[in-house]
Amino acid sequence: MEEKIIKAIQDEYPDDFAWCYGCGRLNDAGHHFRTGWEEDKTVTFYIPKPEHTALPGFVYGGLIASLIDCHGTGSASLALHRKNGFEPGEGEDPPRFVTASLNVEFLKPTPHGVQLKAIGKVEEIHPKKFKVVAEVFANDSLCARGEVVAVVMPSSFLRK
Repeated sequence: MEEKIIKAIQDEYPDDFAWCYGCGRLNDAGHHFRTGWEEDKTVTFYIPKPEHTALPGFVYGGLIASLIDCHGTGSASLALHRKNGFEPGEGEDPPRFVTASLNVEFLKPTPHGVQLKAIGKVEEIHPKKFKVVAEVFANDSLCARGEVVAVVMPSSFLRK
């Protein structure tokens, strides 16, 4: 059974910030990763497309890294939005994050043709910086682990 996120933080990003290739809802060519809460952890579900093949039957590692990257920044946004008193769909626009660092460990080949599930645990390490440890599962098998340090998007990224 395919699992889905009902209220994703990416659905709340303002249009100017919804173009990321990994998680931007307005990028027609992108992956459209969507991140939400599952109790006190964050989750993102994704079914790789045929073009995300490394070798027949296995997912390309770059897709896994992209999933961990966007899951990390989305998780940080969820955490700070919750800290500010809101859940997705509530209150002001959620804070937007960018990646300061990304580390990925590929633990075993990721099978193609199944839904992937990224699960994240968020730790605040500074008022504007969060660390997210994410694990990517395929059929309940841990395939990759990553760490994202995400920082609140600098105001210099805003269009004038």
